[in-house]
Amino acid sequence: MHHKNIGWIGLGNMGFPMAKNLENAGFPLSVFNRTPSKSEPFTDLSEVYISAVELVKNCDIIFTMVSNDAAIIDLYEDIFHLEDISGKIFIDMSTISKDLTLTIAQKIQEKQARFMDAPVAGSTVPAKEGTLIIMAGGEEKDLQEVLPYLNKLGKAVKHVGPVGSGISAKLAINYFLSIIYQGLAETVLFAEKSGIKTEDMLEIINESACGSGATKVKTPLLLQQDYPPAFALDFMLKDLNLAKKEGVNTPMNTVLLETYQKAHDAGLGKQDVISIINYLKQIQ
Repeated sequence: MHHKNIGWIGLGNMGFPMAKNLENAGFPLSVFNRTPSKSEPFTDLSEVYISAVELVKNCDIIFTMVSNDAAIIDLYEDIFHLEDISGKIFIDMSTISKDLTLTIAQKIQEKQARFMDAPVAGSTVPAKEGTLIIMAGGEEKDLQEVLPYLNKLGKAVKHVGPVGSGISAKLAINYFLSIIYQGLAETVLFAEKSGIKTEDMLEIINESACGSGATKVKTPLLLQQDYPPAFALDFMLKDLNLAKKEGVNTPMNTVLLETYQKAHDAGLGKQDVISIINYLKQIQ
């Protein structure tokens, strides 16, 4: 398995540590990023490309991890123009619309190549630690071929069905997280209004049945009132809109979309998702 040439396209907040984990595992790795400076830390051990198309030509298994539908369209449109990509496996780990995932998969398969969607649950710290949860959609035989690489990226790889199923699972888990984060922020503010210290309320939450990894990881940010983006609020808003497009039509989704959109409009989109508390403070 080590003789395969592995390509990684997209070195953002998540893609960078994930690609580093593959490099650190000793796999023959090639990387590309639209902003070349993001590739510089790979120059000693890996091959750095200045063109995504050239990377694809020279790799057998290609991971893609970019920010949204528009970025993935730009990337794969260039790949589709390649004359021969037969036999290659493409694993998209981005969170994009299911319709686009299925369209890309069909075009890849028409060119005798293979495609999987494998988005992840977890933010920048699990990405760095290699403890993400990976939700894979595609053929079982393809999954088995790429499993040695996925196992370096996550602590669990779950095959959830055919192509597109990974995205469905990812949108579902992020929908749940959007509820948790808004609920956590509202609870902290409610307690604060009643004279309960934030640190006391967060300790009660985290030690109780409603505490979780999600509440615990956001606790330091809430205590410090500082929100560097482990997972930006704009990404949650994007995923809520994608979930709505895929059929989520519930009273809670309507409220969530409105709140996250207004938090974005208030200038909080680039901060961590839990910065939604700053918007909620404004409307109390």
